[in-house]
Amino acid sequence: MSSDPKPATMSTSRVFTVGLITAWYSSNIGVLLLNKFLLTNYGFKYPIFLTLCHMLACSFLSYVAISWLKVVPMQSIRSRVQFVKISSLGFIFCLSVVGGNISLRYLAVSFNQAVGATTPFFTAVFAYLVTLKKEGWLTYLTLVPVVTGVIIASGGEPSFHLFGFIMCIAATAARALKSVLQGILLSSEAEKLNSMNLLMYMGPVACVILLPAALWMEQDVVGITIALARDDVSIIWYLVFNSALAYFVNLTNFLVTKHTSPLTLQVLGNAKGAVAVVVSILIFRNPVSVTGMLGYGLTVTGVILYSEAKKRGR
Repeated sequence: MSSDPKPATMSTSRVFTVGLITAWYSSNIGVLLLNKFLLTNYGFKYPIFLTLCHMLACSFLSYVAISWLKVVPMQSIRSRVQFVKISSLGFIFCLSVVGGNISLRYLAVSFNQAVGATTPFFTAVFAYLVTLKKEGWLTYLTLVPVVTGVIIASGGEPSFHLFGFIMCIAATAARALKSVLQGILLSSEAEKLNSMNLLMYMGPVACVILLPAALWMEQDVVGITIALARDDVSIIWYLVFNSALAYFVNLTNFLVTKHTSPLTLQVLGNAKGAVAVVVSILIFRNPVSVTGMLGYGLTVTGVILYSEAKKRGR
């Protein structure tokens, strides 16, 4: 009697999926915590240069993954118009990452994640402003706890910093705007790009923007980094590892999206923020208040209700 290969195949597939999800969580939370460590604990106070390192890694590793490793088929830019659209998305993507990194200099990771959870609110706002697309009243109603939770969390945040909060809000809004515009600008079948190819093209655009910005706004950052490396070579390894991790966030996100259902991805995404909050509090020992955690809990509840309302409205 021949053994049925199906159970073994299913078991292998399940192990592969669990491994992917673990890698996705680890890279997401890892890059967030390492960014925080570098920008505050280590004292590397150059978020624009740090983002430039991220984008250089994303550009190079995306090309390697697509051109050499054939992770996905190479998609070429077909027209000047498409290039302008991708460049526009690259600019907004760049703003969202820089804003997020700047906010980490001033805010605890737990509060940063609470603010970042309001992405559905900004997505709904931009979807209406840009496309005049209206959602059902129930969907809008679920956004009330999303916003209310952040207001409560802000009031109860022991280490609240206004500039850091503004940067975090700006980063969250930019992330939502990119998502809305991507659906519009690259909507035709001829112009659609998968997320890996899009990252490969957006990365160099972001680098072109970030290089002069870092040299102008973070004066002598290259010289300072070299001087730091002479005293402590680990800063180079921190930057290399952190930048590679920033790419793997995008790679694992793409693979998890490909190998799981939208519902699973939704649930995992909602849980990821909560896991990041718990891990960051355990590592950095930042003070948290009951009010702040209740606010964050209300925001996450609102996000879950929003996802359910959107699903039912389809």
